[in-house]
Amino acid sequence: MSIIVTDTGFVPDDWAGPFSALEDARSGHGIDVPSSADPMELAGRLSDIPLIRVDFPSFADGRGFTIARQLRLMGYKGRLRARGHVIADQYAMARRAGFDEVEIADDLAARQPEDQWLFRADWRANDYQARLRG
Repeated sequence: MSIIVTDTGFVPDDWAGPFSALEDARSGHGIDVPSSADPMELAGRLSDIPLIRVDFPSFADGRGFTIARQLRLMGYKGRLRARGHVIADQYAMARRAGFDEVEIADDLAARQPEDQWLFRADWRANDYQARLRG
């Protein structure tokens, strides 16, 4: 089971559609994108994809943030979800990179409860530039 984290806290997963692998991308399906993928493989097909789920195999692997940013720069307007080993301290970075939500395992949610994620939910106000503008 997994938990979805948004700016409002832990919410149930409301995605009922199927997922396809990147190489088997189908219109209307959510797409699972590994951290080693080149987002350009989805060029020209982004408008047909309602949800893209980017894998984070380790909290120390930041390639997913780059993928999210590239997808948004390519014009992707659908739901973008980080999945895997994202920790609460990375939530603000995930949102700034373009992710709408984070999918975490139940055991991670037990170690990092909802209040830790909500502490970082005001991601627009708590970056270093906002502190400098003060």
